[in-house]
Amino acid sequence: MIFVRAQFDYNPLDDELIPCAQAGISFQVGDILQIISKDDHHWWQARLDTVGGSAGLIPSPELQEWRIACQTVDKTKQEQVNCSIFGRKKKQCRDKYLAKHNAIFDTLDVVTYEEVVKVPVGDPNFQRKTLVLLGAHGVGRRHIKNTLISKYPDKYAYPIPHTTRPAKPEEENGRSYYFVSHDEMMADIGANEYLEYGTHEDAMYGTKLDTIRRIHTEGKMAILDVEPQALKILRTAEFTPYVVFIAAPSLQNIADYDGSLERLAKESEMLRQLYGHFFDLTIVNNDISETIATLETAIDRVHTTPQWVPVSWLY
Repeated sequence: MIFVRAQFDYNPLDDELIPCAQAGISFQVGDILQIISKDDHHWWQARLDTVGGSAGLIPSPELQEWRIACQTVDKTKQEQVNCSIFGRKKKQCRDKYLAKHNAIFDTLDVVTYEEVVKVPVGDPNFQRKTLVLLGAHGVGRRHIKNTLISKYPDKYAYPIPHTTRPAKPEEENGRSYYFVSHDEMMADIGANEYLEYGTHEDAMYGTKLDTIRRIHTEGKMAILDVEPQALKILRTAEFTPYVVFIAAPSLQNIADYDGSLERLAKESEMLRQLYGHFFDLTIVNNDISETIATLETAIDRVHTTPQWVPVSWLY
């Protein structure tokens, strides 16, 4: 049996391409689908992973990728393309697209479905090793991270960053920072040994992958508040992350629309649209005590209930 996690929302009643809307099934990001048949190139048969769920049609990954590519062409106004893959213009559309829009398609990061497997509780071959906190700048990720580590120092740790700035007289190497030369850091960056890095006030700072691995070998969960691009490295069998999105509070009144709260809300929504298919949990950080309690409950559930994870994390 094949199961996939949906990475986009779908409603057959809004789909002009489906041969029969009533034959389709709707789903949302994060839903688990059991694939019944892939015989049709464009329309798979699937059912939601719920008791008594009936089977129906869902767009195949190729059809969904085609749809997004055509929409992108339309949005960029480079050429109007007839996106119907049924009927007389199918070959014309295909030829036009393949001939002239390969570059556009290649730059798209189209998400469709991710094959997953259900891991039972206590599986010796799997455990969550990393807690990843994502969110807009200023939403409180650092506070959440520090609060968790202070409360559970035997469970969680944060990887100590490396920096090229000189150590202050009172600073001990390896306590708050690892101090390295610029040449050494650049060489390690070239060897892909850093998760992420950047420059601040003429000094470089970065998180080295080995510092995360060291936390894992100590039997602790590494907590990372990183940029979402780091997920390309972290979503692997080595790091097995649990990804928590710290969302911005909703704007309550007209005064909120002027200034930092509006910027926070816009950045938060943009992150949700771009990376929402990676989120395991979303929390609105209105109160730090409630946020920590919600995180504690969620992580406890991760360790005590079966969970769906990418097949690539196990096989």
